[in-house]
Amino acid sequence: MSFNRGIGSVKYMEKRTPKNPKYQYVKTKLDTGCSLTNYLDDIRRNYKYRKDEIFKRLGVSTFAQMILQVASVSELNDIEDDIDSHRPEDCLSLASDADSACHSDRSYAEHTGEMCHSARSTLLSVISGVGELSREEKISEPKLPDAPKQTDGPYPDCPYLLLDVRDRDHYDRCHIISAHSFPITMLSRTMDSYTKEVREYRNVAGRIVILYDDDERIASQAATSMCQRGFENLFILSGGLKVLYKKFPEGMTTGPVPTSCLASPASLRARKSSVPQQQQQIQAAEERWRFTSDELSKIQEELEEMLIPSRLSSRMSTISTQSRASSAGSRLSSSTAGRVQSSRPWK
Repeated sequence: MSFNRGIGSVKYMEKRTPKNPKYQYVKTKLDTGCSLTNYLDDIRRNYKYRKDEIFKRLGVSTFAQMILQVASVSELNDIEDDIDSHRPEDCLSLASDADSACHSDRSYAEHTGEMCHSARSTLLSVISGVGELSREEKISEPKLPDAPKQTDGPYPDCPYLLLDVRDRDHYDRCHIISAHSFPITMLSRTMDSYTKEVREYRNVAGRIVILYDDDERIASQAATSMCQRGFENLFILSGGLKVLYKKFPEGMTTGPVPTSCLASPASLRARKSSVPQQQQQIQAAEERWRFTSDELSKIQEELEEMLIPSRLSSRMSTISTQSRASSAGSRLSSSTAGRVQSSRPWK
């Protein structure tokens, strides 16, 4: 039997499946995972990079991490302030102060023969039944409790200023929590082009200004104009509201998300069916400056889901590489041992 003989016929390898015109417009939806092709397609669909960009970019995941850090630091500062305001005085120091006051009163009375009418001595004499409290002496008024802290305002010493450069109507319908309305038409003014918050954050060390819109079209124009006017700490949110809602569907925004930011028509139909039409017309975005604990937990969960798959894939690739190396080493050792045994002479 000849070893050069092929298995089967070549014509079967050249045969192609006939195309059905009924399904010629149907495209595959197979997700091949993290690949260069999918990465480039995602950038082409959701981002608008240009070679002549003079502004900086901030990723959505980095922005989420910044929100979590700012909220945690603000919460810790509030807890420390509450502890300091309600901290009781040291009992030992009070006792020592009382003893020293009584001793000084007694020594003064012995030398001068007069009674020292201090607030402490008079109060002790009244309690013990000796003498009465003088009405002429002024009694210290009790201190009023401090005013409650403002918890619905912006975070104190917030390192970022988030600006929504869309129209005011779009801002009122939906926006990112803690964002300020700053329409791009403000830049066309000859006087008072910037608000008070923008002036406070402009080119300040340790602070940045972030612009965003639906899909980077308006934000890139506003960022270019502001950078040309001298802004050096300016960023735009990469992908805008569209990518933000895609990666963080809950916890980031307030109000119904625009239809242009939804992923697909299927999700749009599901959203319309879940919310009645009358509520969609009436519902508007709340102007809030802080995230709730539930919203922060949702952001944390989504952020972990974004970071964990990459770690697992790297671990799996490392494990597969190690298993292949170990299997190759075992094969090499077994083949070497067989050669050694075959080379040994027969006894």
